[in-house]
Amino acid sequence: MPERLLTVAPVSGCVPGPPPLSGLAPAAVPGVAALSLASCRNGASGAGGTGGTGGSSGASGTGAARAASGAAVRAASGAGGTGAHGGGPDGGGPDGGAGRGFFARRRPGRPGLAVFVNAGDPPLGALPELAAMLDDSDVDCLELAVPFPDSVTDGPVIRRSADRALAGGVTLAAVLDAVAAVRPSLRRLRIALLADWSHTVKGTDLGDFARSVADAGCDGLLLHGLPPRLRTAHYEAAHRAGLPLVTTCYAVSDAATAAEAARHASAYLYLVAHYGRSGTTAAPDRERLAAALGGLRAATRAPVAVGFGVRTRADIAALEALGADAAVVGSAGVARIEQALDRRRDPVEEFASFVAELRRPTAPHRTNEGTHP
Repeated sequence: MPERLLTVAPVSGCVPGPPPLSGLAPAAVPGVAALSLASCRNGASGAGGTGGTGGSSGASGTGAARAASGAAVRAASGAGGTGAHGGGPDGGGPDGGAGRGFFARRRPGRPGLAVFVNAGDPPLGALPELAAMLDDSDVDCLELAVPFPDSVTDGPVIRRSADRALAGGVTLAAVLDAVAAVRPSLRRLRIALLADWSHTVKGTDLGDFARSVADAGCDGLLLHGLPPRLRTAHYEAAHRAGLPLVTTCYAVSDAATAAEAARHASAYLYLVAHYGRSGTTAAPDRERLAAALGGLRAATRAPVAVGFGVRTRADIAALEALGADAAVVGSAGVARIEQALDRRRDPVEEFASFVAELRRPTAPHRTNEGTHP
């Protein structure tokens, strides 16, 4: 779910229990916890290979088609892509603020919203309908995961979702093709690709992989479980491909870890509200979370999004009150998809109902321009 990012080791002695963040070993990346949603709207390419081996970019077949699609997207949105480097889907030009494009429409009473879905759950053929619904439903970002099995830090809801998608034969190549097909029709929604290093990317040149993600029209990249020795190479490859990075830290991360995450955030910074597995409902330490948000806001110009345990509109409103720019919602929405599939109902309609609940106003909000929901 949106909680999936590169890991940051939590403060020693502060947090017991399982490793942080989806599918990462707890010490996978001692400083930056996650390279996730990178803000880029470049096009797409690359034959993606299958789940276990990942894929490499290519100049023929679907890879060439994605590259052509990506070139068209870049021409439409500006040479720098979207988000931190160029014009976004709302028609704005370069904003001068790192990563602002991901949540550019946020305002008091309307924080940014990202939702997580495993590609292939619902079936990949439903992605056009799903993306169009999110585009029309006030959602800023779809975190679309290339499914992988046995995530050590995901709860059972997201694990079952990944298993369903894998049973349907979903591969990296199929996901990139699907993104390339839907991207030209989207007006506001950004798509951030999540891919697991060991299951999907290992054995692939990082430069080729980054270009294939960019050429697919993805607005961002979350590379999950990246070995620390490859971090610098990944940064460089993403930069060359025009894929800014999302970094991650915990509310309990030490000062050095938080500073590194703030320094490298060029799309947005993902702040994990509490340590544990995705889908858990542990209440965050509000005082600690507020302090972490304040420190990060002072250290980066990128938006700060909070995830883990975010399930309702009230949760999102509470995070906004603490100073978060956006919220990331994963397991709660994936559970609604699972319920729809179990009951033989339309999963896109069910997910649309869930999104409407998340965006329903909780109380009037007063500004200098009047009262707003």
